[in-house]
Order: sequence, then structure tokens, then C-alpha cells
Amino acid sequence: MDYPGCFVWYELMTTDAAAAAAFYSKVVGWGVQDASTPDLAYELFTAGKVPVCGLMTLPEEGRRMGASPRWMGYVGVDDVEVTTRRIQRLGGAVYVPPTNTNIGLISVVADPQTVNFALVEGLKPGRHQPGELGKPGRVGWHELLAVDWEKAFAFYSEIFGWQKGAAEIDQPDTYRSFSSGGLTIGGMYTKRPGGPLPFWLLYFNVEEIDAAVERVKAGGGRVFEGPDELPGGSWIARCADPQGAAFALQGKGGHDSRVGWSTEWSGFSSRGRLVAPKPRDPARTPDSES
Repeated sequence: MDYPGCFVWYELMTTDAAAAAAFYSKVVGWGVQDASTPDLAYELFTAGKVPVCGLMTLPEEGRRMGASPRWMGYVGVDDVEVTTRRIQRLGGAVYVPPTNTNIGLISVVADPQTVNFALVEGLKPGRHQPGELGKPGRVGWHELLAVDWEKAFAFYSEIFGWQKGAAEIDQPDTYRSFSSGGLTIGGMYTKRPGGPLPFWLLYFNVEEIDAAVERVKAGGGRVFEGPDELPGGSWIARCADPQGAAFALQGKGGHDSRVGWSTEWSGFSSRGRLVAPKPRDPARTPDSES
């Protein structure tokens, strides 16, 4: 079962795959497994023995076109070709047409607001079950920093059947959580004018946020905000790896709560939950520093 309409795979394309493998192994606790083919150097990040993400070198052609290190999420679909055509009809773009690859039949696309993501049919490395979002080492939240979250939500709802997530007491009208298959898996927020390019931010589950943040710093990464507390005792931090790819962490915390509402994180969105308000430096983002 490919869990159509859900994120089922994730891939890091970077300028130094060996350094990235070492960094995320220490920060998130992933194992690394070689899955290269004669035509492609490719590694798997594993949580326990379960493959959860892929790692590859950013293609030289992409670098020449200005692409920078980044994480990309793959949404499982029943028919990649049909879904790709629908995305084009609704104003999206196709960067890689349906192609057989080492992980399945894929297509790399963009929504009408230029946000990159990918489609996959018949995922080969594993089955990232939506019900395992809370486990350590998994991607536990998917957040879209959009030009206009309402238009974005309409687009993704049309393509994947996403629905509004359960409303939370502390969630403002400017943040839309969304669900797939009855499970709330992410949120959307409209970025401020002049902010970074819109993109999907992935949250990786860790056991304890403070220790993970220290591992980010020790490994040469950057922490742009946090740790900050969410309702229920979970904490989050927004970061970038040494090559500049943005990501976020979420896990348990052990220090005093700093509570307030924030929908800005140095130009990125917040997770749309209670976090600490503090002065922001709009110029300090992975996008602006890359």
C-alpha cells in the first residue's frame, strides 16, 4: 500500500553527501545504508532498520541552475502520470517528468507558488506509514511556507484530497493545519512579504530537543530559533545543516516554558503553535545566507 495522498518518502540533495550523512546520523540518530546503483550514488537514512529518507549529491546541472542543498518530500500517488498532468492543468510546473528511478516511478513538480515537491508511485525503499509520525527518527510534521496559504490549501486539496486538520484553541486563522486519510500531518502559513522563497519545512522527531540542538551546533549546523515549547510538552527548533539545507526538530524538552504566539521564524513560518515571541532578524535565514 502506497498511502496515496500522504508524504511517504523524503530526500536530501546536497553538495557533500558524506558530510551530510555524518551530520544527520549524529543529530537525529539515523543509520546509513548504501543503496547505490551503477548509475547513481544513493544512501538511505534508517530509523532502526526502517528506511525513512534518501541522500544523494545535488546534480551538477541543478547547481549550474542555482539549486542549493534542500530536503524534498515525496507524496505517494496511485498514478504519477495522471497526477502530474493535473498539477500542470492547475498551474503547477513539472521539473522532472514521470521517470523510473531507484525508488520508484517519480515526478518532480512545483505547486503554482513555485514550491518544489515530488510524486512517487510504487515506492521501493520502504513504506513510511502515516501512523508512525510520532516515532523517533521519523518526519513528524510537514509545514508549507506559502505565498498564500489559502490558495495553496485549495491546490493541494484538489490534487491529493487533503482536508482541514482539527482546529486547536491556540491556532490562529492565519495557520491551516491539514490532514490526509484522517490524520493531521502538517500545516500551512503565508510568509511575510520579502521573506525567503516558499518551501516545505520538514520536522524530524528526536528524543530530547536540547541535546539534539547541541548536536546541531557541534556538527557545524545552525539553529535559527528555539527550542520553543508546544502545547503538551513537546519542543521544536528550526535549523540548517552545514551545507545550508533547512530542517526542524521536535522532541521532549526539560527547561522552563517560554510561551507566546509566533508566526515568524527569521522569515520562515512557525509550526503554528504556542512558541516564544522574541526579536527576529529577517536577514538571518538559510535562504538569505546561502
